[in-house]
Amino acid sequence: MSAIARLVRPRSVAVIGASADPGKTSGRPVSFLQKHGFAGAVYPVNPKVERIGELTCYPDVAALPAVPDVGIVLLGAERAHLAVRELAARGVAAAVVLAAGYTETGAEGALRQQELLEAAGAMRILGPNTIGLVNLTDNIVLSASGALAMDHFPAGPIGLVSQSGGILGALLSRAAARGIGLSKLVSTSNEADLELSDFIEFLAADDATRVIALYIEAIRHPDRFRSAIRKAHQAGKPVVAFKIGRSEAGAKAAVSHTGALAGSDRMYDALFRQLGVIRAKTFEDLLDIPAALATGRRLGGKRVAILTSTGGAGTIVSDSLGVAGFETPAPNVETAAQLAALQSGSHANLDRNPVDLTLAGLHPEILRGAISTLLASPSYDALIVIAGSSAVGSPALLADAVHDSLPLSDKPVIAYVSPHAPNVGAVLTARGVPAYTSAESCASALSGLLLAARPAQDESEVSAEPQVDIGDFSAGSLDEAQAKALFARFGIPAVNERIVTTPEEAEVAARALGGKVVLKVLSGEITHKSDVGGVAVNLTADTVGRRLIAMANDVEKATGKRPQRFLVQEMVAGGTELILGLHRDALGTAILLGMGGVTAELFRDTTMRLLPQRGGLSRAEALAMLHELITWPLLDGFRGRPKADVAALVSTIVAFSQMAAELGERLIEAEINPVFVMPAGQGVRAADGIVVLGAVGDV
Repeated sequence: MSAIARLVRPRSVAVIGASADPGKTSGRPVSFLQKHGFAGAVYPVNPKVERIGELTCYPDVAALPAVPDVGIVLLGAERAHLAVRELAARGVAAAVVLAAGYTETGAEGALRQQELLEAAGAMRILGPNTIGLVNLTDNIVLSASGALAMDHFPAGPIGLVSQSGGILGALLSRAAARGIGLSKLVSTSNEADLELSDFIEFLAADDATRVIALYIEAIRHPDRFRSAIRKAHQAGKPVVAFKIGRSEAGAKAAVSHTGALAGSDRMYDALFRQLGVIRAKTFEDLLDIPAALATGRRLGGKRVAILTSTGGAGTIVSDSLGVAGFETPAPNVETAAQLAALQSGSHANLDRNPVDLTLAGLHPEILRGAISTLLASPSYDALIVIAGSSAVGSPALLADAVHDSLPLSDKPVIAYVSPHAPNVGAVLTARGVPAYTSAESCASALSGLLLAARPAQDESEVSAEPQVDIGDFSAGSLDEAQAKALFARFGIPAVNERIVTTPEEAEVAARALGGKVVLKVLSGEITHKSDVGGVAVNLTADTVGRRLIAMANDVEKATGKRPQRFLVQEMVAGGTELILGLHRDALGTAILLGMGGVTAELFRDTTMRLLPQRGGLSRAEALAMLHELITWPLLDGFRGRPKADVAALVSTIVAFSQMAAELGERLIEAEINPVFVMPAGQGVRAADGIVVLGAVGDV
């Protein structure tokens, strides 16, 4: 048995620093182990106490009569490492360290945490600064959470891993109040040793767990997280994550637009989407979505039937579903006829959706008949049953009717409880019908079911092309011409252009290029050229020379430096402008694609993909990115517009990603903005570029 398995399912537990007073935090673990039915041996350790209840209390770890599987350490941070060292010396599998005062407090705390790890040696550590873990499947409580003072918690198929201790208790109590059964709950907190991915892998192999819920503050080991999520999906277990820190108030752009458009939370979005992790948008979603997934039912479409006995509630639910992208079509002719046959001569509205039974909803047989008819109807993919005020007095009537109908179909069935009636929701949930108290939660639950039915995106590694030599490019910020020359080495074409230094050279270049041209200042130090008057368009050979002189004056006035070099560039017409960029942070390297040009940061129509561990993106991934853009129709012939050269754009995205993969950490920043996508068959052209390279020795 692995150390983690012994931690989650210990046969014996030592509690170091146990108190005889169950009212104290240090008295809770022994009390909770006994209260919730732990069947193994409990060894309290406290040199000042001889007995705690009927249990013998031992003076130290060395005095224990046997080697426990787990030690719960209740000592403060200044002494916890001593207990950990004693436990490790006895051969204990794992220690749960509750004390705070480690890395979360600064440099001094980080030293204490390192001391703790050194004391543990090969023994595994949960924490420090953790509230512990709860195994409801096997009645094992290794925690001091005050939430465990409740008498009963329903066991069920949802496993939870939280990087916050307090959140573990909050979710435990909320789930119990709603009748939602949990299997295991783990607070990883500081993650000095055991971390998020360790327990995702454990739950992936746990027979009692069908859905995994995560409360995430930060993913410290992205590669391990990817691997753990894949194992969960291979085991057929959906993963729902609530990630805090969604605000981008602290995000700062570097020299490119990409920095402002990406941001750390966008990286988490991209990672979750690629791995098939369902992101909970609200804290409530972290229970709402798993509760629906735990039923094991799959949602095959967006058509939802609503069965109600209160018209107002039906309208509220229908409206929320519409906002979330679901459809609530009226019953087809056959379904409407079957519903009408249930109660002839009534005033119920049975030919529309929501299907309003009015007072007929109080008759069990009519209620069962309506539920079974809607579940059997080809018009619908899911059913929402609304519990009105009449359910307050007899919650079993509705719960039994819905429960008895569940075997007739594998379509999802959920309930909306309109009045304030927590007992009604708990009864429904306990009978296999997830119940929600807000219409928005119903929509979130169905959205989660819809996402769970979609496969994770292809993360297959793409072999890089033979290495491209960039030894002639020096470290630092490249100018635009150099950046596009680097792109060209990886197969990314650029617009036609000439480097000039004088008005006369600019006129010659414009005549050679023909037609209208663009004039730009050329400098590795000026990346946002438009902001300093460094870009002019619609110029001709007759006007470009005068404009160059004026531009030099404008840029000098704005920057204090007079530019010496300029680009004369063909003016591209008839293309669609996109932005293609690179973003790096602790999660990895991502490719960003979106609407480009000077409005890129204004419209923020972007999507991202993290690179696999080696190689670039596949063509399928690049094409999927395009389809995710709101502006995708502009590339696909929107309202008679010529279809763009999507194949060439896909090739450019793949080439850009392979460049990022091959150059690795040496490529600090890279962006093409805009890249012009021409009509089908005419290719793409990089019209502007930013590259920042690190020195070879810095990699």
